[in-house]
Amino acid sequence: MSDRYARQSVLAQVGATGQARLAAARVLVVGAGGLGCALLPYLCAAGVGYLTVLDPDRIEESNLHRQPLYRMKDLGEPKAPVAAASLAALNPQVTVEAAVERVTPANVPRWCAAADVVIDAADSLALTYILSDECRGQGKPLVSASVIGLAGYAGVFCGGAPSYRAVFPEMPGGVGSCAETGVLGSAVGVLGTLQAHLTLAQLLGLSPPVLGRLVSVDLATLRFGGFSFAAADEPSGPQLRFIAATEVRPNDVVIDLRSRDEAPVSPFAQALRFSVEELPGQALPPGARVVLCCRSGIRAWRAGRSLLARRVGDVALLALGE
Repeated sequence: MSDRYARQSVLAQVGATGQARLAAARVLVVGAGGLGCALLPYLCAAGVGYLTVLDPDRIEESNLHRQPLYRMKDLGEPKAPVAAASLAALNPQVTVEAAVERVTPANVPRWCAAADVVIDAADSLALTYILSDECRGQGKPLVSASVIGLAGYAGVFCGGAPSYRAVFPEMPGGVGSCAETGVLGSAVGVLGTLQAHLTLAQLLGLSPPVLGRLVSVDLATLRFGGFSFAAADEPSGPQLRFIAATEVRPNDVVIDLRSRDEAPVSPFAQALRFSVEELPGQALPPGARVVLCCRSGIRAWRAGRSLLARRVGDVALLALGE
């Protein structure tokens, strides 16, 4: 065995068998931002054999305080291939595939199918639900994390454990972004490396198992918490699900919840324009599917809940992004 892994393979929990298991593993990492930049080097250094990195964004100077895979010379470059090049230099024994691509409900089955573990390192609640739904359907473990300010959490969902929906059946009414609320780079690093640890523990089959566990971190008070959600029930009744823009049908009733100041032109010519607050007073054609659109998916979720309460049964959500 290579001296590269000597300090971890000597562990009773790893050994030659565990190291071989890591070398054979395929991990999909959705997001090469703060969380991705923290977790990817540790998975690569540990010898996880095949890493796939997906991210549609380019490197900005405001990223650098929490995304140390990138340098000033990389500004303007797409994140995924730059991250992959850095990882290749760290450990040439690992195969790294990079794609400058946004994960959507349309392409998520293809990307998840080849993975042993899927890591949600994206800054999008809508994407977390999309990944969870797909991982639950495919029986793949999902390692998801979120961090804002000085606090966050990480957990291992699906793959035999309850899904993200079982633990968080409702999307919050609002959640700040890093740009709006702020985040300390070291806090992102803690949560990202925690994701790396949970992924390695899952691949190695460590005991007690990490499936169905959530760890919370408050770095303002230096407190760690967490709980098991292994017995959580999946939500019952109609569920709000996200679709891709390509899945919008000509006979759908599309409602763009963004203001005209926010989005002067909707990508859908037939779209109606209402705010979440205006929607309850609107008469909708019976029998048609209603597709609710907004930037992040949060407003669409709120509006969708109000329609389900009105017994509008066929409702789909669409997060349009930036």
